[in-house]
Amino acid sequence: MKFFFAGAFILIISAFNSIYAQQFIDRVNFFTDTSLINATLTLNIKKILAEKEKEGYIFPATFSCKMGDSLNVNDQVSVEVRGHFRRTYCYLPPLKLIYKNNPAAAFYRLKSLKLVNTCVPTFSNDQNLLKEFLIYKIYNLITDKSFRVRLLNLSYKDNSGKKKTITQHAFLMEDIKEVAKRNNCADWTGKKCNTESTDRRQMTIVAVFEYMIGNTDWSVPVNHNIKLIHANNDPMSSPFVVPYDFDYSGFVNTSYAVPDERLGIESVRERVYRGFPRTMEELSDVLDIFNKQKANIYATINSLNTLTAETKSGIIDYLDDFYRTINNPSSVKRTFITNARE
Repeated sequence: MKFFFAGAFILIISAFNSIYAQQFIDRVNFFTDTSLINATLTLNIKKILAEKEKEGYIFPATFSCKMGDSLNVNDQVSVEVRGHFRRTYCYLPPLKLIYKNNPAAAFYRLKSLKLVNTCVPTFSNDQNLLKEFLIYKIYNLITDKSFRVRLLNLSYKDNSGKKKTITQHAFLMEDIKEVAKRNNCADWTGKKCNTESTDRRQMTIVAVFEYMIGNTDWSVPVNHNIKLIHANNDPMSSPFVVPYDFDYSGFVNTSYAVPDERLGIESVRERVYRGFPRTMEELSDVLDIFNKQKANIYATINSLNTLTAETKSGIIDYLDDFYRTINNPSSVKRTFITNARE
């Protein structure tokens, strides 16, 4: 009997050590690495399609990939159906990959991550996904108070054998708590805020950026496509706005993106500034950030080899129009002051 318990104890210790002696993905380095990850998500696709309308529906899956030269990841994960419009409209709904329930997962320290995937598995939708990924990368150049993302070449493998494997690009999004942490902030848990109750300079950066990409699908008061964080060292300070979810922008120009009729525009490609008025001095300070990063923004676009030359050209033409506006004083005054929100 002593030998039985001793053997059982050794097996338990060995199992424990095998779990915690393995390599874990570093949650910071994961998003600073710019290399493409080839990954496979094995799950019951038929069941997802049948149940995607259910709010918070969770089901098991396996996330597999190779990290670097030595780490082969084969994590058992929980997957949650998320989103609103895309969840109901798209063939594949947006998902959340939950690693935190499995201490043996290589991605355990990343806890849970939003997965942004193509709406429909077609080439044009894949290019749209890459354009939305680019928006996050561009905004990283403008401010550190932004979500970092990691690009995947992702295969969806149906474990029931009833659906064909789908391979498209996708990207994983950093959690808002990590955005806050690396900016010496915390996730905002207070009441909803009016737009002008947030940090004024950061709100100006956000509003100009949303104008840059032609996005009007956001709102601070109702927490629509924005998150709030606040400084750890000053709990009484105004929160900072962190935007996300850019598929309705003119930059991406999805087939389903339709502007609010109250804006008086016919296409999301038409820019409308949704920020409040600022002084020319405030605007000059913020627009200088965009001008200083122009070369880096264009280089980021041109370096994404998965985009076609035609897609890159269309993006650059769209941004050229923005830069003409912000470098013309009369256009700046008309766009960001005269025609700003009241």
